[in-house]
Amino acid sequence: MALDASTFETLTPSRFISFTIPHPSFSNTPLRVAVLDSPVQPNDVPQVGAMLVPEGREIDWIFSTELGHLQLLLSSPEISRLILIGNNFKEGTLPFTPHVYHRPLECSMHQQGFEVWSKPLLLALSPKSLFKRGIPEIPILSYVDNLVSSVVVHQCAGIHVGEMLVEDVEIENGGGVLHHGREFRRRLRFKRMPNLIQTEICIVPVKGGDCLDGVCIGGNVGFVPYLKVLVHPYLGPMVAGLVLNSEYVAQRIQNGFKPKALCLGVGGGALATFLRTQLGFEVMAVDSDREVLRVAREYFGLEESKFIHVVVGDAFESLKKLVEDEGNGKFDIVMVDLDSSDIKNGVSSPPVEFVRKDVLLAAKLVLCEYGILAINVIPPSRYFYDNLVSHIKEVFHELYKIDVGNGENFVLIATASPLVFLAGDCVNSFLMRLKSVIPEAYLKSITKI
Repeated sequence: MALDASTFETLTPSRFISFTIPHPSFSNTPLRVAVLDSPVQPNDVPQVGAMLVPEGREIDWIFSTELGHLQLLLSSPEISRLILIGNNFKEGTLPFTPHVYHRPLECSMHQQGFEVWSKPLLLALSPKSLFKRGIPEIPILSYVDNLVSSVVVHQCAGIHVGEMLVEDVEIENGGGVLHHGREFRRRLRFKRMPNLIQTEICIVPVKGGDCLDGVCIGGNVGFVPYLKVLVHPYLGPMVAGLVLNSEYVAQRIQNGFKPKALCLGVGGGALATFLRTQLGFEVMAVDSDREVLRVAREYFGLEESKFIHVVVGDAFESLKKLVEDEGNGKFDIVMVDLDSSDIKNGVSSPPVEFVRKDVLLAAKLVLCEYGILAINVIPPSRYFYDNLVSHIKEVFHELYKIDVGNGENFVLIATASPLVFLAGDCVNSFLMRLKSVIPEAYLKSITKI
């Protein structure tokens, strides 16, 4: 069916249209064009933006799905219509053909001169209202990340989170945690929010050693998880919150008790595993999706044991049950790493269901006297953040913040009681252990709200 050009003359909230056309310079190379209008319409003259899909990443959910397109659009709130242009791909390619991506060393022919050859197409796809002041200039947006290579190693679907994939990647500027500049990671992503990495861990070549000759993503050398470090940006800051009650935790350990942590939201299980293996915690981890937990065990090194107990269930219902069941004992820290299942208005963490007094009160009731609550926060708006802070302050005694530094995440840390232990008063064995596994910059960046 032919596409009516007049379709694009007006903006229609959340309308998504994709189609293919011949490349204007290489007629035997079809292009996929996807056009998405913002769910929020402008009050004044609209702004249209365009993006060339990075070559080799056309089947990545970030660029090939409407939800990925939406997240790209929402990351540029001034844009009313975002047009993606890239090489065409066959629907359904991803599940059946393992696709190895390597970042091209130089621009391809279809990337060269994109601003010139795409201009007539972009103008034809722009709304009439954009021409009120003459022929507009349409900005070309760039997608830049640190991905060098990637390969999907597993794909499946969960009853709650939907389709997900596990991918091994090599990234640049990863800090050289293990291999002096070359950094290999394993990631978990959900199709419902493909731009958000749910879990990320270090992986190392099976052959071992520091020599990486012949080691590459998608090659003959396999990789295994390395779980002694936290590389997901906000997990280190969440654990750093333990500096606030470190003396209390040290006293519990000295008295023969194992500190206890409750993790609401498991993902790949990196946080639960780290708390157990590096800090000696007994951990209860709760996740609503059984398939996510299977993936965590099979690909991310999560191992249930006497000291890691995994519960399949709703986080909020599990909190209520723990309040009612005093036999489980109380926790030294509750860690909340949950996000909203609806990303139509942008990524939100924690979900709005968490920002309720009864839920926060339940979280406080499962904490021991000097326990703390650590929350990963991705605020979709200033109002959301202020509202969350206000609700927490109504229930908890003190509130602290760590800015993760990635322009996206914050970690909020609330105390169940006024702090009578100050981290700087004395050196304790638990604090020394914490400093040995968490960058001290995080420990020093905690500020009181």
